[in-house]
Amino acid sequence: MQDSYNREINYLRVSVTDRCNLRCQYCKPKEGSSREGRDDILSFEEIYRIVRLAVGLGITKIRITGGEPLVRKGLLSFIRELGEIDGLNDISLTTNGVLLAPMAADIWRAGIRRINISLDSLDELKYARITGGGDLRAVRSGIEEARRLGFNPIKINNVAIRGFNDDEILDFAKMAFQNPFQVRFIELMPVGPTGCMGNGNYLSNLAVREIIAGPYRLQETLSTGGNAGPARIFRIEGGQGEIGFISPLSHTFCDSCNRLRLTADGYLLSCLLHPDGIDLRGSLRGGLSDDNLTELLKRAIMVKPMQHRASHDPGQVKKCGRHMYRIGG
Repeated sequence: MQDSYNREINYLRVSVTDRCNLRCQYCKPKEGSSREGRDDILSFEEIYRIVRLAVGLGITKIRITGGEPLVRKGLLSFIRELGEIDGLNDISLTTNGVLLAPMAADIWRAGIRRINISLDSLDELKYARITGGGDLRAVRSGIEEARRLGFNPIKINNVAIRGFNDDEILDFAKMAFQNPFQVRFIELMPVGPTGCMGNGNYLSNLAVREIIAGPYRLQETLSTGGNAGPARIFRIEGGQGEIGFISPLSHTFCDSCNRLRLTADGYLLSCLLHPDGIDLRGSLRGGLSDDNLTELLKRAIMVKPMQHRASHDPGQVKKCGRHMYRIGG
């Protein structure tokens, strides 16, 4: 399943809800979230149908996202059903970790083995501030429970923000040094009407890497293969874990992008930073046949742009109009 630029498209990120139990500053609008009603988001049956047809076209990997996916009732049963689709080889999950500890064993039994946990500060007060009151202790408990159960890899996603958590970069590096985690630094992106929380908050991963390279010696590795995604992965000499850098603005990886995104309200997006998408919800509820729905999936692949148009240059910033929580983290 190749797009018009000969990229193999085999990865679908599925947002199962736009709801979240946190209100992160760079994700939610200041005026509050414009949450969809229950009938406005896709049912699990509708998502399953889309995934089944997408797998028939060559999708082999699914990542469940939100909002916060763990707040949606029935998620675990849905994951088990996805696991029965022939040809779907990899199902993973992204969560903010707040609800992870009490649910981790059930997630494991549902078939998930790889998990990403969003964590932007290791300081309880700063974490509460950027998340709108989140409990860092709950997240830490979730990480430890995931480790105890054997989830692998456990990826810790950190959005590097100048003036907020740039003084914690070495603390996160130490986390990777002391634990078998993959700590990944992600550049702040101009997503949503609120943009980048102000252009002055952008911090390039080149700067992050220079900070880490002071006390730690990094060696780039290709051993993680397809599971590395867009990240450049480095082992820490003498340490247990890895450091990853996802740099969509300073070092774009569009030429190797292999993914589509399905939003909770049923839009299929071919690029995170392009707001336009194909409305699958309306088609599903209008009685569209599997053959015609498959054609819509193919169309999304063929209109996938060569690259995004976003920039960290204040004079060139182009924003995606959708908020991140509505796209899927």
